[in-house]
Amino acid sequence: MRLTILGGGGFRVPLVHAALAGDDSGVETIVLHDTDPVRVRSVKAVLDERSQGRGPELVVESDLATAVRGADFVFSAIRVGGLHGRSCDERSALAEGVLGQETTGAGGMLYGMRTVPVAMHIAETIRREAPDAWVINFTNPAGMVTEAMSAVLGDRVIGICDSPVGLFRRVARALDVDTEQAWFDYAGLNHLGWLRRVLVDGRDVLPALLADDDALASFEEGKLFGASWLRTLGAIPNEYLYYYYFTRDAVTSINDAQATRGEFLLAQQDEFYREADQPGAAARWDDVRREREATYMAESREAAGVGDRDALDLDGGGYDRVALALMRAIAADERATLVLNVRNRSALSGLDADAVVEVPCLVGRNGAHPIASGALDAPATSLVTSVKAAERTAIEAALSGSRRSAVKALAVHPLVDSVNTAERILDRELEALPELRSVLVSA
Repeated sequence: MRLTILGGGGFRVPLVHAALAGDDSGVETIVLHDTDPVRVRSVKAVLDERSQGRGPELVVESDLATAVRGADFVFSAIRVGGLHGRSCDERSALAEGVLGQETTGAGGMLYGMRTVPVAMHIAETIRREAPDAWVINFTNPAGMVTEAMSAVLGDRVIGICDSPVGLFRRVARALDVDTEQAWFDYAGLNHLGWLRRVLVDGRDVLPALLADDDALASFEEGKLFGASWLRTLGAIPNEYLYYYYFTRDAVTSINDAQATRGEFLLAQQDEFYREADQPGAAARWDDVRREREATYMAESREAAGVGDRDALDLDGGGYDRVALALMRAIAADERATLVLNVRNRSALSGLDADAVVEVPCLVGRNGAHPIASGALDAPATSLVTSVKAAERTAIEAALSGSRRSAVKALAVHPLVDSVNTAERILDRELEALPELRSVLVSA
């Protein structure tokens, strides 16, 4: 098989390559495509040093159409505007006293608006050059971008995220059960979902976990949200829901930090890429990766008094393994159940059939099919529908180029507190980012 990685100079590409090289994946050729030749050359140096000639053949291709032509799978992990854009998103929101975070709130809306046109160009190119390819989307905000691309590619684009599988692993450890023996009833949107049941031998063991203070204190979400709030919810939220349930605490903690997450990663990766094509690149990459994982959501953990991440959570997150499992399930018809971002059909009540949701799916040679999840409770349903409305307004703004729609997308998001706030945030972004100015070209 032939796999094309869009964003082939991305820092986490070696995780995907390692997963493929260490498994009988059937991938014979990996094509790396990136708009930044320095970054992709640096990543290839890491891959060459780690693989020492083993694993799939590596090809670097700068032309998008050539890169995707003949691909069986296309893995999309691009970052429009780079980490500079992410830092601008964070600071533009924080300047107005609202959450500055990559995928949640104003930051997610802005990131999505400048990314959707590029993602649509990619989708059109794939439809023309590789109509039989399956597209695995990890580009953030994953739900919004996957939904936009699905208008062109239909069900052949599937979004992935490592947050749910990380949550499942931690809960399974706290329960002392094997993840392979449990069913995790999870539903929502990307970075906005809830684990509602954990079935082992047909019995829901989540209530026992929620009643056990020591067990809850043993893993990140238990410490992040607190036993009392988890019992109130009767579920365990995705870690990103901290930004909704503890918004003021999160904003204060981010403001108090020496740098935003985007600024930290920008400085860290600039240093890495400057030296990456020198001997020892693979070892430097692994050191930087572990630091990156150790500091993930550090400001939220500090605000909640969580402390350092568990050492078992520092192995790279897991999105590489989700991608590999998805590819294997489709290519070899190895039936699997995975939490994915797909069109809803009728899986999650309260949303229409074309809304991209994050739910367990049955996967095989005919793609990913969402499993009916039933209704979320009323507060969760309200939050999901309001965020989905904001995402769709952001897609509309990106495709129409309308500044008015962009303001609306920001203003209707539950984490942005006024129209005036939305307008000032957008003005800052337009001044700072040419990638957004080229999108929002009309009133």
